[in-house]
Amino acid sequence: MPEDLSTHHNSAETMRDIMAEISHHDPVETPPALDLTRAHLVTLPTHRNIENLTQHHRAALEFLKPARRTGTAQLKDLDSLILWANRFKGDTSAMFANPDMAAPKLTCIADYHAAGPIDPIDPAGDATARHCHHRAIYSFPLSKEWDAWMAISGRALDKDEMGEFIESNAKDIADPTPAVLSMVEKDSHQPWENRLIATARQIEGRYGQLGQLLAMSRRFQVYETSDLTVKTNRDTGESEIQFLNEHKDADGKPLSVPNLIIITIPVFLNGAPYRMPVRFRYRKAGSAVKFILSVYNPEKVFDAAFDEALNIAREATDLPIFQGSPEA
Repeated sequence: MPEDLSTHHNSAETMRDIMAEISHHDPVETPPALDLTRAHLVTLPTHRNIENLTQHHRAALEFLKPARRTGTAQLKDLDSLILWANRFKGDTSAMFANPDMAAPKLTCIADYHAAGPIDPIDPAGDATARHCHHRAIYSFPLSKEWDAWMAISGRALDKDEMGEFIESNAKDIADPTPAVLSMVEKDSHQPWENRLIATARQIEGRYGQLGQLLAMSRRFQVYETSDLTVKTNRDTGESEIQFLNEHKDADGKPLSVPNLIIITIPVFLNGAPYRMPVRFRYRKAGSAVKFILSVYNPEKVFDAAFDEALNIAREATDLPIFQGSPEA
């Protein structure tokens, strides 16, 4: 039977028409004034699916230039933080100070939230809210001197350990001035001298000199007397300097050892030095003698140094500084 050419022709036309319909699609174009705050939706011909192209548009637009500033700068000194803050600050910028003695830091957030109450019901969003994504952090580096004295503060050291530490850090120890040795506060004295005198009187102490400590660390021997009466500090539970004079040296003479020394060290690296009293004590444990060097009230000195740095940052940037940590 001869082939029906009309049937073959009709089938070919049908397939052509089907392929043309399947391959046909509407072009997907980016609107000339695309609003990144709204979704851009397109309808695809296959099963009439809806595709969200918002992320693709944002990625394309941010290929050459980011839509907003993000990131955290880690700065090495306070001057750099001040320069960074003045470069990027706006009406809503703010700083946060974390006065942790172990890891103090100052954070500047260039795009911090604006002042005023929140507006949780505005369909357009809270006008005062910001991303808080553009930040700089300055982690205050503590000085080597501060770390060294804090590390041994309150520890019981044997004679050799104490001697080695004193010799290694002799540059930090300052001899008391005649005014301090007088133990009498006067208006003619320097303010820091009167503060040291007041501290010594408060804890019943007297200041010694570096030479005394060095000599003592090399030749210290203690012979306990039979009528020894040990006086104990009720605050710390340790034997205090009052019983030193009830011990005798190798010649049988009462020991005369100072229970305070003065150190002059910076809190922060390359920072200004601060004078601090250090309490000197010892305990006799059997035939061994343990020495204790305790920095007196270091928190007060740390707070003073930290507040001084914050005042510099506040005056240089004219930004508010909050004590604490910003929102995560």
